[in-house]
Amino acid sequence: MGLRELFKTVEQTSLAGWVRQDNFAFPMLEAVHVASVMLVVGSIFMMDLRLLGWSSPRLPVTQISREALPWTWAAFVVAVVSGSMLMTGQAGAYAANAQFQMKMALLAAAGLNMLVFHGFAWRQVARWDLGSPPPAARLAGAASLALWIGVVVAGRWVGWTVSASPF
Repeated sequence: MGLRELFKTVEQTSLAGWVRQDNFAFPMLEAVHVASVMLVVGSIFMMDLRLLGWSSPRLPVTQISREALPWTWAAFVVAVVSGSMLMTGQAGAYAANAQFQMKMALLAAAGLNMLVFHGFAWRQVARWDLGSPPPAARLAGAASLALWIGVVVAGRWVGWTVSASPF
């Protein structure tokens, strides 16, 4: 089964029909999605601003991470589930939308940035936990800020550019 057939199959599910036809489904899911994205981005920004040295210089980076990370992951799961449900109603249109593709690419880049950060700079966090983060950590924080702002902008842009599904 190719991607086209997969998206067509998704659009024919009862979930997709509910999202398309129920007067409250899409707005309710969108509100949940936006709220969960706000929590994801807000909790990530707390860490990024600390990495850049712009916020909470007296707090250990590990403390911010320990307190924010559960919120980040819980909200991320809700954002993925609600976003996936939103997409089902017009899966083909979303998949073909350049802004949606941009959002997904930026999201993947943000994930890669996080993996690189945790694979390298975070391994030495004991050395700089209470001090000024090293250049690699600062770069990761700046990249994260830029990428997540891009995810939010592209996500909002999708709402203005997605057209009817080709199926």
